[in-house]
Amino acid sequence: MDTTTLSAVRRQISSAHGLPNEHYTSQAVFNEEREALMMAGWSGLAVAADVQAPGDAVPLTFLGIPLLLIRDRSGIVRVFHNICRHRGMILVDAPRKIEGAIRCPYHSWCYSTEGRLVSTPHVGGPGQNTAEGIDKSLLGLIEVRSHIWMDVVWINLSGDAHPFETANADLIARWAEFDKPLYHGGSDSRFQLTVNCNWKLAVENYCESYHLPWVHPDLNVYSRLEDHYHIEAPGRYSGQGTRVYRQLTDDKGGMFPDFAGLSNKWDTAAEYITAYPNVLLGVHRDHAFAIILVPQGPGQTVENIHLYYAQPDTDPALRMRNTTQWKQVFEEDIFVVEGMQRGRRTPAFDGGRFSPAMDGPTHLFHSWVADRMMAHRATTNACE
Repeated sequence: MDTTTLSAVRRQISSAHGLPNEHYTSQAVFNEEREALMMAGWSGLAVAADVQAPGDAVPLTFLGIPLLLIRDRSGIVRVFHNICRHRGMILVDAPRKIEGAIRCPYHSWCYSTEGRLVSTPHVGGPGQNTAEGIDKSLLGLIEVRSHIWMDVVWINLSGDAHPFETANADLIARWAEFDKPLYHGGSDSRFQLTVNCNWKLAVENYCESYHLPWVHPDLNVYSRLEDHYHIEAPGRYSGQGTRVYRQLTDDKGGMFPDFAGLSNKWDTAAEYITAYPNVLLGVHRDHAFAIILVPQGPGQTVENIHLYYAQPDTDPALRMRNTTQWKQVFEEDIFVVEGMQRGRRTPAFDGGRFSPAMDGPTHLFHSWVADRMMAHRATTNACE
């Protein structure tokens, strides 16, 4: 395994270095981060809008693990390991509606949408559907601990993180005004970008506003660099906010309806926060979005972007205009994060330095990564 020294990352921002190159290029370090950063805490998997109706099921692969996102018959969104308890066969290989039971295509073991094993045909021989040692009550689908907030389906694969409401209490309180129904805009309000960079570079770029004048010149015309402020919660989240938010209008001056009950702050403000490790969130008076980063390996990331509104019947043309606008903004970042990824291939790069005035949110993310990695290594070494 590649080993990395992280002491310089954990210094005060004025003297700190960024993460070593191996944290962007090494498969061994990627595997280590997979456990220390992604599996140990609460990571974003998908959105509840992916399974809108009871019986909707979507197979997903996260960190190489086959998972099944499903809305059960009572309307509860659940996440299971997408494997039969018999021989480990993949149960669902494409999005579909579960009309009856989840049936394994190999030997036809069947599970309810709540995960109970309900049928084991011929398990005791032809015509014998029971067998000694096969206790259906103990062989249900393996459920992954999950929680829904801001419509994001958060999962804790290790099963031992603090409750989501405890781990993210500060962020939940900060955005308590948005604790209300969020309506996904539908097919015109979701898109996917595949980016040839490590997932952490997408986080780092999203956290800061320093790059706006050069990378997002159109956006910077009305929401200038000097209009932005840092959002910093060490060990939990970081990002940026703007004091100038201009609502999108259609050709007749029509706008999206506002979320009800917002304080005056949101008349002109918007905030963009990374909930560590992999969920990028944005809130505005009239819409919100979630970006879930799905690492594909050290050098590639899939970004799943979803836009939400205060009401379910917003104007389709205006929604499409909003989606197009945000897609342009996010695509403008691609050359930056891919360029930094290529730059991590030179041994001359020492992790870089941070601007104390401009890079605070990004430095906090690096510090969080370093702290989690050091804690993971200490635990691992103690067990060896």
